[in-house]
Amino acid sequence: MQAQQTTVDASEVAKFEAMAAEWWDPNGKFKPLHMLNPCRLEYITSQIAGEFGRDRSAAKPFEGLRLLDIGCGGGLLSEPMARLGATVVGADAAERNLPVARIHAEQSGLDIDYRFTTAEAMAAAGEQFDVVLNMEVVEHVADPQAYLDACQQLLKPGGLMICSTINRNAKSFAMAIVGAEYVMRWLPKGTHEWNKFITPDELCALISKAGLNPVDRTGFVFNPITWGWSLSSRDLSVNYVTASTKPA
Repeated sequence: MQAQQTTVDASEVAKFEAMAAEWWDPNGKFKPLHMLNPCRLEYITSQIAGEFGRDRSAAKPFEGLRLLDIGCGGGLLSEPMARLGATVVGADAAERNLPVARIHAEQSGLDIDYRFTTAEAMAAAGEQFDVVLNMEVVEHVADPQAYLDACQQLLKPGGLMICSTINRNAKSFAMAIVGAEYVMRWLPKGTHEWNKFITPDELCALISKAGLNPVDRTGFVFNPITWGWSLSSRDLSVNYVTASTKPA
């Protein structure tokens, strides 16, 4: 039998497995994600609501939608999506993340299907979803195009993919690597590799080549004065997010 193709980078997986137990510590190694999460959720929920005609003020606005959180980690996005009514599958190639995610979901009274698997394996199995959350993953894979091809296969026709990553320029090197890893020590040194960062134009080209239609790109901007994150339609210089749809 032919081995399953994968874009997983074993060295990248090892980095996150080493930090697995700290996923839900807001002051631990994943502090930057905890700080960014409200901003990410605002973008994600607004895009899903807009695409599927849902009212975000409803009790469970995403009920009936099947959602994949690829590279789910400890479940920082899977859990709020489940609370909003979506049927959530959380997938991660770092096996040690999953017991942490499962225990936290159980303690929170949430039913989330966490799996130790890859995008390629799920696509080969014929899995499909209304929404694919693909957040801060593409800069860690061995082959971004093959990975995004698999994500496209995982979407139902008319589905929505939300994909975030880090731009590649001098500012992103200064902030995402020097600032976050060496100055603030928010992340272990070596968490990110600058040459794996992807510009917005490059990402949209990869997404288009995969067969999806990019419909939005927005920046996540950190303000060192307010010590908080906000969305920006103009500033995509460091962290940014895209929304893409699959033709119906």
